[in-house]
Amino acid sequence: MSGDRTTKRQSQRNSGFSVFRPGQTLNNPPVTLDLATGREIFSQPLALMTMNPARVWESLGPVTLSANHLIGNGLLPESSSDPAAGTFDILRTRLLLGLAERGWRRIAVTSPSHGCGKSFVASNLALSLARRSGSRTVLMDLDLRRPALADLWGIKDIDPIETFLTGDQPLESHFRRFGRSLALGFSGAPCEFAAERLHDPDTHLALDSMLEHLDPEVVIYDLPPALVSDDVLALAPCIDAVLLVTDGTRTTPDEIKATERLFDGHLPLLGVVLNRTQDRAAGRLHYNKD
Repeated sequence: MSGDRTTKRQSQRNSGFSVFRPGQTLNNPPVTLDLATGREIFSQPLALMTMNPARVWESLGPVTLSANHLIGNGLLPESSSDPAAGTFDILRTRLLLGLAERGWRRIAVTSPSHGCGKSFVASNLALSLARRSGSRTVLMDLDLRRPALADLWGIKDIDPIETFLTGDQPLESHFRRFGRSLALGFSGAPCEFAAERLHDPDTHLALDSMLEHLDPEVVIYDLPPALVSDDVLALAPCIDAVLLVTDGTRTTPDEIKATERLFDGHLPLLGVVLNRTQDRAAGRLHYNKD
């Protein structure tokens, strides 16, 4: 009798009632749970939605800027006969050659000390890069202690970029688009704990996410002077190379050597730009092959 009851219970477990056809019994074969197979199935990565950078790019709010304001601050939104425009175009081409050779695209623009014109160089280099048809360039103000690009470009009502770096504000809400090929990530206020914010893994994740969503050819980070704080080194994991801007009237050879020693073994120095020099040809990129 006991064996008959066991057989009956097994038969009930292996059968069920169809909710679609009442009265019919479904005879199902016994199911053996294979834990190893289950683990294999759930360990496989799920297919993610295909990212469309072109759509994300178009979703950025366009910004209209005053040409007089830009030119008045030494920026060159359009190619012109000004010798400075030709100098930045040469810098652009040499930079692109150096980046392509190494597969780089994330460039930090810094200087040994304040007042060398790094924001001026970063801005005009970004404008020159963006003049290429079909290109995508991103310019970000990561000088969190003294953000200057918003005023330099004449853009108002911008939140602190810290809100994007912490993930509190999405990329589409913070970044602006100038023309078809230049995305601007500026800041409307200083960050109280700048170095700590640049060290924070959330900041690195935000910058990685920006690269994934916008897929730019070149990203230019305007960073603080290298000898003033540790901010540049704090962001080293997110930087491919450094472009050093020096002032032909005030930067000393010792400052340049000190900056080179600071980066040695941590960040490649792509080149040195000599700003504010009487010799136009000297405002150049010195390309380091090593």
